[in-house]
Amino acid sequence: MKKFFYYIFIIFFAIGITFPCACSSKKSSGEIEPKIIVSEFIYENAPFPQCHASTIVETGDGLLTAWFGGTKEKNPDVCIYTSERKDEKWSTPVLVADGIINDTLRYPCWNPVLFKRDNGDIILYYKVGPSPREWWGLYKISKDNGKTWSDEIPIPDNLLGPIKNKPERLADGTILYPTSYETNEYWTIYTETSDQNLNNWKKTEIDNNGFNAIQPAILFHKDGKIQMLCRSKEKSIVETWSDDNGKTWLSVQATSLPNNNSGFDAVTLNSGKHLLICNPVEKGRNKLSLLLSDDGKKWEDILVLEDQPEGEFSYPAIIQGTDGTIHITYTYNRKTVKYVQLVFI
Repeated sequence: MKKFFYYIFIIFFAIGITFPCACSSKKSSGEIEPKIIVSEFIYENAPFPQCHASTIVETGDGLLTAWFGGTKEKNPDVCIYTSERKDEKWSTPVLVADGIINDTLRYPCWNPVLFKRDNGDIILYYKVGPSPREWWGLYKISKDNGKTWSDEIPIPDNLLGPIKNKPERLADGTILYPTSYETNEYWTIYTETSDQNLNNWKKTEIDNNGFNAIQPAILFHKDGKIQMLCRSKEKSIVETWSDDNGKTWLSVQATSLPNNNSGFDAVTLNSGKHLLICNPVEKGRNKLSLLLSDDGKKWEDILVLEDQPEGEFSYPAIIQGTDGTIHITYTYNRKTVKYVQLVFI
């Protein structure tokens, strides 16, 4: 059976079919129906056998994605690659960052995160190090929508920058970074902030309340509150809230949403509603769904993007474009990155 699904994937992958694989949707209460416009692989051929942890941003002239790729996660040859989407086509993946320290020492790269700051520059945050317990944060800046990049710049000591999901701009221009760190004993979420020039970094601790949580995703609510949803080891998505623009946070609590100890992402739409893309299961990464909420508490499954007997469809990223279109990327069996574009009709 494994061979059967493997050969089916290879056939579709080789001929570059664009299709809404295994997707189904239903009308949600108080919302119109999501409609998939594009569903495609970002690349067909690449100089690396595995990939993971994609990110996506809208640039001044299209879309830009990034991910890490190499022989296998944690191997020293893992680098950061990007691809640009213009005229409905993705460019050939380009290597933009590596973990080379010197002629004899090299570490893997991890978890790129793309962000566009107010002046239009694209920031690429990423990690380098032997493991998530020992990595450090770096970033590069592009002034031409991702075509060229600055040299790497270290994030200040004892800070990491965004861990998996995108940072968000607060009303005063402050950049709010959802972040976390890992040790052999526990996982801990917290936040960092910087100004638009990536100076004046600050760290805000959060009471994790006994939960092992990482990789927060930020949502903004109409009443001014900020919510962070987080991956956990406790088989459920956990959350924390702030009612003072991220200066302080409530202690972490469990939600009713299952979590398979895998990353997810979320976004607040222009309408004020919220989308969450995740594996809505306690085990496995073979189902990927899109959920909708008015208040960040009650969620409705509105679209199944992947639901297969086996496989990995994981670590999604989601944004809303300036025209209202939803853009999604995610790991597809560690072999490629899949891109989905949808609208509400």
